[in-house]
Parts: sequence; C-alpha cells; structure tokens
Amino acid sequence: MSADVEEDHRDSASSIVDSSYSSPFEREKSIRAHSPLDLPSFNVPLMYLPVGHIQYDTESLSSRITPPPDFFDPNYDTDITWLEDDSPYPEVRSAVANYDDPSMPVNTLRAWLLGIIWAMIIPGVNEFYYFRYPSIMVGGIVAQLVSFPIGRAWARWLPNVKILGVSLNPGIFTIKEHVLITIMAGVGAQAAYATEIIAVQRVWYKQNFNFAYQWMLVMSTQLIGFSVGGLARRLLVAPASMIWPNTLVVCALFNTLHSQSYAGMGTRSGLTRERFFAYAFISATLWYIVPGYLFQALSYHSGMGFSLLSFDWNQIAFIGSPLATPWWAEANVIAGFLIFYWFLAPIIYFTNTWNSQYMPISALGPYDNHGRPYNLSRILNSDATFNEEAYKAYSPLFLSATFAISYGLAFASITATIVHAVLYFRKPIAVHLHRSLGEQPDIHAQLMAKYPQVPEWWYACILAVTFVFACLCIKLYPTQMTIWALIVALLIALVYIVPVGMIQAVTNRQVGLNVITELIVGYMLPGRPVAMMMFKTWGYITMSQAMIFTSDFKLGHYMKIPPRPMFWCQIVATIVAGTVQLGVENWMFSNIPQICSIAQKDIAGFTCPNTQVFATASVVFGVIGPTLQFSQNQLYYPLLFFFILGAICPLIVWLLTKRYPDSWLNYVNLMFTGIGLIPPASAVNYIPWAIIGFLFQYVIRRRHFPFWAKYNYVLSAALDAGTAISTILVYFILQYPENGQIGKNTIQQWWGNTVYKNTADWRAAPLRMVAEGDHFGYVLFALWVVFLWADDG
Repeated sequence: MSADVEEDHRDSASSIVDSSYSSPFEREKSIRAHSPLDLPSFNVPLMYLPVGHIQYDTESLSSRITPPPDFFDPNYDTDITWLEDDSPYPEVRSAVANYDDPSMPVNTLRAWLLGIIWAMIIPGVNEFYYFRYPSIMVGGIVAQLVSFPIGRAWARWLPNVKILGVSLNPGIFTIKEHVLITIMAGVGAQAAYATEIIAVQRVWYKQNFNFAYQWMLVMSTQLIGFSVGGLARRLLVAPASMIWPNTLVVCALFNTLHSQSYAGMGTRSGLTRERFFAYAFISATLWYIVPGYLFQALSYHSGMGFSLLSFDWNQIAFIGSPLATPWWAEANVIAGFLIFYWFLAPIIYFTNTWNSQYMPISALGPYDNHGRPYNLSRILNSDATFNEEAYKAYSPLFLSATFAISYGLAFASITATIVHAVLYFRKPIAVHLHRSLGEQPDIHAQLMAKYPQVPEWWYACILAVTFVFACLCIKLYPTQMTIWALIVALLIALVYIVPVGMIQAVTNRQVGLNVITELIVGYMLPGRPVAMMMFKTWGYITMSQAMIFTSDFKLGHYMKIPPRPMFWCQIVATIVAGTVQLGVENWMFSNIPQICSIAQKDIAGFTCPNTQVFATASVVFGVIGPTLQFSQNQLYYPLLFFFILGAICPLIVWLLTKRYPDSWLNYVNLMFTGIGLIPPASAVNYIPWAIIGFLFQYVIRRRHFPFWAKYNYVLSAALDAGTAISTILVYFILQYPENGQIGKNTIQQWWGNTVYKNTADWRAAPLRMVAEGDHFGYVLFALWVVFLWADDG
C-alpha cells in the first residue's frame, strides 16, 4: 500500500470510440445532458431523456475524467478508460447518481416531523436491545423503508395548508426529504456509549446519580464528537477515495425506492431492483422466525466456536454486513481472526498460559484465583475507589484467553494506526488539506460545492457548550474525574480522528480507542473506576461519534443534501435520541428483574454482554489499574509487546511493497483492527461473514459484475431491514409476554432449541477445576507475591 506505488496511467478518451472491447466495462459509454452537472428539475433520469438530449462527448472527456491517485488505492478501478463525470470507484457508480437538482425540496416540515418521530422510536428500541444477546441494531434502514409509504401518503392525502408560514404539504415526497429523515433516524440510533457508564454505576458500583447528570454526560459525549468530526470533513468527506462503503447500501436503497436512476452496468434485463428488494425483504422477515425462535440451533454454535455456517443474519452481520465491505478488507479481517483466535488462542489455552485453563476459553468477565467470577465489591471502598489491602487479601484478577488476546490486539492497533497513517496517508492528507470542495476532481464534490457550507464557528459553539456540560458532570458529582484529564482525553481523540477516519472510509472497519484510553487513564488516575469510564468515553466516543457524523455527511454528500440542514438535523436528532435512550434505560433497570445477571440467560437474554465487558474494563484498568496488571513482573506484561508488534508490521509490509510494488502485498492492511469485537463475538460471527463476503464481494463481483452492481447493496439493505423487523416481532409477540415463558414446555424444549446449550462454552465451563479451598496462580499479601499452584501443571 505504498504511497509511492505508480498507477498505470492509461490512454485517455480514445478508447471510448474504439470498436474493440477487452472487457464488458468498456462497452458502457459516457452519457450526459446538455449541462454537465445538472439535469432538468426533479432529476429526470438519463435513461428517460429523449435521444436528442443525449450527447456522446469525446472531445472534452479527458479534461473532466477523475485522475488516478498518485498513491495505491485498493478500491480504485484500474480498468476504467471511458469514465466521464462519475466516480472512479465501481462501488460508488453502482449506488450513487452523478447529478443533482438544487431546487428539490429538502428542509420541509414533513421531513422534520417524521425525522424527529424516528429519532425517538429507533434509539429507544436499540437501547432496549443493547442489553440483550444476541442484540439487534435497528438502523436507519427501517426508518428509510417505513418513511417511504408514509411520505407518499402524506403528499397524497394531507391538505396543502400553511402553519406559521410553513407548508404542511409541499408536494411530492422527494428523495432529499427521505434522506434527511433517515439521517435523523440513524444519527443517534446506536445506544449512546455513556449509558454504559450509567448502567455500570448502577449494577456494579451501586451509584445512581440524578437525571441531570445522566443527560449532561450523554450530550457531552455524543455532541463533542460531532463538532470534532465536522472540523475533519475536508479530509474525510470531500475526497472521492473516501468511499465509506456502508453509505453505499443506503444510497442504493434510496435510488431503488425513488427510481432515480438505473445503477449497474450491462443489460437491464431481469428483476427490477424494487421487486428484488421486496422479495428479499419478505424472505428475510419470514426466515428469521426459524433460527430466531423455532430452531435456534441454526443460529447459535458453540464448542470452541469452530463454526463454518450460521443461518441467522443477526449472527452473520453482527460485525457488519459482509455485502458492504470490500473483499480485500474482509480478507485482512479473517486472516487476523485465523491467526489470533483459531491458532494463537488454543495454544495459549491448552498450554495453560496465564492459568487460562481454570476459566472458559472465551468469557466476558474477570475471574479470581478460585475460578469464580471476580467479586468486585470485595476490593472497593464505599466511594467506589480501590482498596489495596482488600485486594491483597482477596485475589489477583485473571482474564480468559480470548479476552487477554483482545487487549493485545487493541494495543497493536493503536501503534499500527499511527504508523500506517504516516506511511500511506501522508500524501492524501497534504493534498486535501489545501484543496477546497470545488477543487476536488470528483463530480459529487463539484455538485456539493454549489451549496453554502457550514461555518467552522458553528462547530466551535457546539464544542464549547458540550465541554461545559462535561465540566459540570466532573465538578458537581463524586466521579473522581478531573478537568485536566478531560482535556487529555479530547486531545487523544483529536490525534486519531483523521487516520482512523481514513481507514474506516476505505476498509469499512473502525479502529477503537477504548483500550488505549483505558491504559492511559489507568496510569493517570489509578483506583478510580468511574473516572476511568468517563475518560475512556470522552476519548474513545468523541472519535467514534465523529465517525458516525462523518459517515452521515458522506451520505448527504452522495445524495446532494445541503450541508446546513444536515448540520441542524443531526444536532436536534442527537439531543432527542440521547434523551429517549436515557428514559428507556431507566425504565429497564426499574422494571426488568435480574437485568445484567446470568439468570437472564434463560429468561429473555438481558445479560448485558457489552455492559459486562465495559464493567470488566473498569475493574482491570480503573479499580486495580494497569500497574498491577501490565507493568513489568506482572502477569499480563507480555501483552505490552503488542505495541511494538503493531508498529513494526505496517513498516515491514510497506518496505516489501517498495521492493515488490505490483504484488498482492499492497492489499495487506491492518488485520489487528477488525477482530476487536471478540468477546462477545466468536467464530460464528466471523467465519460465515467471511464466506458470504467472499462469495459476493469476490466471486460474484468478478464473474457477474452487472448482477453484483445492480443487486448487491439492495440485497444487503433487504436482509438488514427484514431481519431487524422480524426480530422485533418475534421478541414482542413470542418472548416478551409472560417473561419468555411462552412454549416453555413445548417448543423451547425440543432438540433444535436445546442442543446448542449442551456444550462447555455455553455453560462457561473451564478445562480445569480448582479444588475446594484451593487456589490457582498466586495470591497477594503485603508486598510479596507467593505462587500457589492448584496442581503440578
């Protein structure tokens, strides 16, 4: 992936009129209207223009073609010789229209009302499911689907009257209104990370601060990221190479629903995209009832997790849709999984490294030296700070094999990201920092340059207000956090936002800052778990939220939404969503019995797996601290060498690509970054994901490109939406009533719904058991460490 690799600079426009074609791609000619950037009002698709209005322009083609990058871009289409006024990336061309109608209504009362309603419904549902395993993420796609008939009905049936001078029914329900609604539904859809702090405080640290604290905490963590992301949009949104693959699924569905244009090369025969979506959506909705309720063994696989198949799209897409990520990026992820979890993890476990055989091979929480879940209350003072004497009298903390590896990979990702950015992104960053939106050699950037941009001081105002909220949380409540630590956390996010954003925009994988922020605050503020969680959230989620907002800006960029309405819809929707999520969380912890306990595993699944991981991290880094876990002479000290591994690997690959510039090594990327969801994810989430990704993103894309271009992203949207809706129906109809007791003695007891539970993994059974009254590893007293082995092993 060397920045110095030379691309093949092909001949320019002459091939467009050549009578011999070496590939099916060359048969598609460039078509444009009389105006190169605009079509008549309301975007009449090119395919419907009269023949007299279409020109095949070969004279000016070479002056308008997007030039190849002067650095290696794994997504760039090196076969194009005919492209005019369109993206050089086939994924973008297959999903995004290359024209705009600036007069199309977008900032309407209809869009705002529907958007705010969805900003309440979807975040509330996602917050509810966040504490369940397997959880679902109801994305903006659901709002995208349901809003379409609602918007059409609104345009047809509501009267055309004005309320305070604003039209209630501005006419046709436009694609831009639809995009604005979907962005408002999705921008705060994901469960706010700060709600994890509140949940851990309630369950693990027995703290329940008032709603004002909760609201300011959520708003500060969500909106600071928005302001930072807005400042980075010049580098992460405007360049054509920042394709943001997930947004293409959404774009394809918008164009399918509104029939804006035919997307996809080759013949136009076969099912329409609308009908294909309808069939796939209905099939996905009906099918989920089988693995989700009737035959759950088709969904869950355990027993070391060596699973090759899953028939549950929730499990397959748990780490993201395999139809949205380029195959070369998926190959890096699965290579990392095979190396670290199918090769390294069993070696660590079966050699009893770190006493791992006394725990399950993959567990969400820490253990003590009796082989029991770590009793956090035994090492805490009344103010939720660390009691060192009690810790010495109780037990060191031990992690399962996969959990320990996940920390090592997180360390490697942090250094690998910086080294990778320096080696591969220095040239693009230097170019785009000095290039305005209108100067971008990309049709979509040129179209967006017509709209007034968001002033930088708008983002600065959001930053100032939310920074004050953060300071109030620190000073008015006993969190043990400091303002200077808050500033350090924000600086960490600021350093990483561009390299992490560029990696995600190209690979569809995000590098998390959660572990590095945990490590830093563990040394800065030892023994303060609540402060640790707050520092981690402001450091990590500031960057992560910036990625969400930037991705939405790219969606608006592709769909030609004016930036200023985009800004305000994101702000308002985030505030509404965060407030609703806090309400849902408070209701759940007040009304669901035994929530976040192992007893929920056999009731409704509200075991809070993500919250358990969050709480474990607060114990490892916040209570006990990295000094007693990762420093020299400590048990997990070897994991720190992953920092060195992460820095060296990109350098080695870069040097090899300098020596072999045209080899497959150009596609070797950050394989540390894609496997950070283990645990709670396992092989059942990665192997089927990779198999389906290989089938669609490599085999079908290479052999049947017209089919792939026409249907791939539509299929991804249909599977996501159908499964999400079916999961909601199954839960509220068959599982939520009677606390999951429906069919307890019938359907729930047959072999297909019980066989997967008869494994050591499901029962969280270790390979070795500790004798009653004995210990494994070591116990602590005073300043000495004494090793007490449970047996000769």
